[in-house]
Amino acid sequence: MRMGAFAVILDDQRRVLLCHRRDMDAWNLPGGGVEAEEAPWDAVVREVREEVGLVASVVRVTGLYWKPETDELVFNFECTIASGTPGTSDEADAAEYFSVDDLPANIAPKQVQRIRDALAGNGVAMRVQTGPGIRDLLARRPHP
Repeated sequence: MRMGAFAVILDDQRRVLLCHRRDMDAWNLPGGGVEAEEAPWDAVVREVREEVGLVASVVRVTGLYWKPETDELVFNFECTIASGTPGTSDEADAAEYFSVDDLPANIAPKQVQRIRDALAGNGVAMRVQTGPGIRDLLARRPHP
């Protein structure tokens, strides 16, 4: 089984921080894979630093998401910024805050669900997430 860890970071207007991937035209929450012998909460702090250059602090777990098609368990965390300003990296060519009602079209529905669960504040969401991933969705999009 693989594990992932993603961060929901909000600004003072309750907009969520997303990063635009360099490897494809897609926006997502900062995060990624949990490495061997790494705790998910340590992985999310590392991933936020690597992707958008921020030192993050974990506030709480907002969700656990099982993706049976890929045998992956994803941890979603609410995080705050301990230091730094959002920037680019080898993995992300942009980092911006978005209103939850105005998210970019090229974000995976699974990521949108995780954002909404975190903003709902109803404890820890536990869901099975099935369906196409962002690569599948982008492949289906008409090309200009």
